[in-house]
Amino acid sequence: MNLSRRHRLTSHVETGAMNDIMFFLMLFFLIASTLVNPNVIKLLLPNAKSSKQVMKQPITISVDAAGQYFVNKKPVAPGNVEPELVALVGNAPTTEQPTVVLRVDASLNVQKLVDILEIGNRLKLKMVMATQAQQAAGK
Repeated sequence: MNLSRRHRLTSHVETGAMNDIMFFLMLFFLIASTLVNPNVIKLLLPNAKSSKQVMKQPITISVDAAGQYFVNKKPVAPGNVEPELVALVGNAPTTEQPTVVLRVDASLNVQKLVDILEIGNRLKLKMVMATQAQQAAGK
């Protein structure tokens, strides 16, 4: 009769290197979190007696589906868009000029948009095209 014990295999996971890995991960995230805002400069700003903020109001140019032009909700003939912009902007330096927001109907020909962009390019205006957010398919 053979009464010897059978040798059982046991599995064992070495966790000695786990401390090193966790230390390096913590060090990495500490360094990365300090570099998130590298251009932030803390300043103590001087006080002013008036608290009025100067906000440049954008100029809105709209073209509806019928091809009618509007500058700040005022109807304008297509040929008078440039003189109207010159009157609104004046002789202000390029850095102080307001931004022009383009609102063009999606059903229109692209040429109308290009014509307005050329006017803005001649006048050296910053132009931004307004778009509508896409609706989710499930809504």
